[in-house]
Amino acid sequence: MAKFDKIAVLNKIGSTGMVPVFYHKDAEVAKKVVKACYDGGVRAFEFTNRGDFAHEVFAEVVKFAAKECPEMAMGVGSIVDPATAALYLQLGANFIVGPLFNPEIAKICNRRLVAYTPGCGSVSEVGFAQEAGCDLCKIFPGDVLGTKLVKGLLAPMPWSKLMVTGGVEPTQENLTSWIKAGVFCVGMGSKLFPSDKVAAEDWTYVTEKCKEALAYIAEARK
Repeated sequence: MAKFDKIAVLNKIGSTGMVPVFYHKDAEVAKKVVKACYDGGVRAFEFTNRGDFAHEVFAEVVKFAAKECPEMAMGVGSIVDPATAALYLQLGANFIVGPLFNPEIAKICNRRLVAYTPGCGSVSEVGFAQEAGCDLCKIFPGDVLGTKLVKGLLAPMPWSKLMVTGGVEPTQENLTSWIKAGVFCVGMGSKLFPSDKVAAEDWTYVTEKCKEALAYIAEARK
């Protein structure tokens, strides 16, 4: 069962403004990345369902986070069908993220009061997702759709909470452009975890990069 409900998760995501997005087949590496992000101020982490036996890795990581990172809400990304969503909810996922919008996933998550953030590529998709109870919608892929979509959508639908993912970079210029456009938060993957740094197990780099990115977001929100 989820450790944090929908409201708690949205508050964690909203307060920091960033959700790291990461996958690794080695649970020990994933644990260290989660801890490095937690030490850097992150409070919501998206583990992506990308590889074989990814759910087994997540099961280990979520237990580790409960002890070592008690305020971290562990979520799962790349979810496209309700069966996979249900599998991860049983393993303790606190939120579900997908590259697309599937209303059947919304039903599964709503029943458990778990946040479902679907990937949307148009104003209409965001609208349909909101009707299905999705409080936070993912604008994806962000680098393709751009800040103009966010600004254009928020003009007639200012209540919308949007998370942009895809091509987001931990630089002041990039993060500021998204925050100023009006996003609720950003999702950030490979740019936050360069493969060479992960291979070298340079967790201090990850922690410092998280602190830096969170500082840029806080500054842009002022």
